[in-house]
Amino acid sequence: MPLGDGRPDQGPQRATVGERPRPRLDLRAIFGLEAGTWAWTTALKATVAMTSSFALAALLFGPQVGTLAALGSMTVLYEKKTPYSYRAAALALVGLGFVVAVAANSLAASLSPWAAVASIGVTAGLATWVCAAWRVDKPGPIFFVLVASISTIAPGGPADVPLHALIAALGASVGWLVSMSGAPLRSRRPEYQAVAAAYRTLATLLRAVGTPELDHAQHKASVAVADAWRIVLLGQTRGYRTTAEAARLRALLRWVSDVHLAATQVCMARTARLPEESADFADRMAVAVADPERAPDPGSLNELRRGMRPRSLEARLYSLLARAAQTAHRGPDEEDERRTADLHDERYPALLSALRSSLSKDSLIRPTALRMGLTVTAAGVFGLWMGLDHYYWVALTTTAVLQAGSVVLTLNRSVQRSLGTLLGVVAGVGLLMLEPPLAVVIVLAGLMQGATQLVVARNFLYASVLLTPMALMLSYTANPYPLAELAGSRLIDTVVGSAFGLAGSLLLWRKASATRLPQAIGKVLESTRQCMMAALDQDVVLDEEDRYLLRRDMRAATVSLRGVYDSAIGDVPRSASTRPLWPVVVATQRIGYLALAALSQDRGPEPVGTITLQRVDLAFRELISAMEERRTPRLGALPRLSAYPRINMELRALATAMTTAVAQDERSAHQEAERRARRERRRAQRDVDADL
Repeated sequence: MPLGDGRPDQGPQRATVGERPRPRLDLRAIFGLEAGTWAWTTALKATVAMTSSFALAALLFGPQVGTLAALGSMTVLYEKKTPYSYRAAALALVGLGFVVAVAANSLAASLSPWAAVASIGVTAGLATWVCAAWRVDKPGPIFFVLVASISTIAPGGPADVPLHALIAALGASVGWLVSMSGAPLRSRRPEYQAVAAAYRTLATLLRAVGTPELDHAQHKASVAVADAWRIVLLGQTRGYRTTAEAARLRALLRWVSDVHLAATQVCMARTARLPEESADFADRMAVAVADPERAPDPGSLNELRRGMRPRSLEARLYSLLARAAQTAHRGPDEEDERRTADLHDERYPALLSALRSSLSKDSLIRPTALRMGLTVTAAGVFGLWMGLDHYYWVALTTTAVLQAGSVVLTLNRSVQRSLGTLLGVVAGVGLLMLEPPLAVVIVLAGLMQGATQLVVARNFLYASVLLTPMALMLSYTANPYPLAELAGSRLIDTVVGSAFGLAGSLLLWRKASATRLPQAIGKVLESTRQCMMAALDQDVVLDEEDRYLLRRDMRAATVSLRGVYDSAIGDVPRSASTRPLWPVVVATQRIGYLALAALSQDRGPEPVGTITLQRVDLAFRELISAMEERRTPRLGALPRLSAYPRINMELRALATAMTTAVAQDERSAHQEAERRARRERRRAQRDVDADL
């Protein structure tokens, strides 16, 4: 299907490949602010939760153990985007994890410092594993380790462990209540926000058409649509899913998904910018998700469609946007209700299955969790062996640094952590030297916790400046210590912890992402092959559930591929071999997105002959085999797919990119062999000279 502004005398052109991600260490990465918004809501909730829990526990049990309640209140930082019905259960599990961490580490500390070090390391590894396997959003394992670390200095012996767990449970309950405080008034706000975010990223994608930012915008839009599906699915409670409100939201979700797939086809076929009116329309749709009165007029797109063939890609995109606006304003019609009666998926994720799959050899979660556990344990052992009084800060710093992921990002995080801690220690010790009363300490700790959450997503350096005084106040309240020694110890612990975090990222499973990248590419190609076989095979009849499941798995594979590449490109020096794979990743993702579009709900399958089907299957299998074996693919002539011409173009581009990447690998290997031979010749010559 041609574009509305296509010229019959102009051959098809391929969309420009965007610049590859470039993680690097520079002043902008350290001191600059990341793109995004300020987390005002999270900051306010974090302040209220910590202040109220700390004050209540200090009043009931005393300030020293009251810090455990302040730490337990950090449950408020988790599951900030999920529906309240799911959030209630998820936060209960997070709170239970905090209580278990407090009990286990408090008991270990009462036995011996060496047991405490081992317990903190185990906590770090387990928290990393579970958070990644269960897709627990940021801040991830860091606060589990903070809770574990502070609990090792709480006063008392084995008999006080139940009390410590009880106080942590009190704080976790306060955090749960604060996080759930919006449920009575805006019970469906998370679902509306997720669908609205999908429309906003769709607008960004439409603005990126014809620009080098296309592939990055496409990835973000696909992630937003996948998140919207997940969050809306989690919110389908028994009494709510049959209501008109739920049907309208599901219809808007279906429409944004279909519009995204239509936009995908336009993105691949168009090298010029789209009219700004289309992106503005999508932006207004984001507002209309929660406010039907502000839905844009579907007729405002008529001018854009004027003169286009009805079946052109661009005309179809505008038609779907108009249908979405009609649904936003009037609610779902009979066809929408039929399509959205069921989302064809399980509401709750299979938790045990997720844990098992995360331990497979192809998963990045297993080496990440092992790296975290082993490095944090080694850092704590080293700190204790060196006689550092606050060895637990070494373990905590190591955890914060390792959470960055790749080597380059870990180095950035290490520098930010060290500089931020230096400034934070000066501020924290300065405040403590004023000997503020307990009430002031409670208020300041809460305010600093809120301020940390406000800026942490924008820059970790500034978050460290705010987090350090808060942590110092909590640890000083739990276990008073001479301030001068506390400041010096905190700085030394930070440097040692940062060094161990960087060493762990360099020495342990450094190539995990790079070695799994070819497998991730092959997985996307295999999912694409299955989708195309289902769309092309005249003997296969796809119902809506089949289409949804194929699209779900296809979208998950493409999103995961980009995550693996982003991690691999930051693993130095191995990243040198992954940089040439960027065109391969782009072509693979584009083929996957086009396969998604081939499974659109409003299009029937485009059957082809048996020979053509076999040739398409053979082409995909050859590309998968060549990627796994890191060799040049032997494609031959591709069959002509008149209904999906862009897939042929991207398949050829993929084969070319793979050939180039293999050639660069061979050239690099040859250069390395030559360098090795020269070193051996120089060494042999030195031996001869020494003998003479």
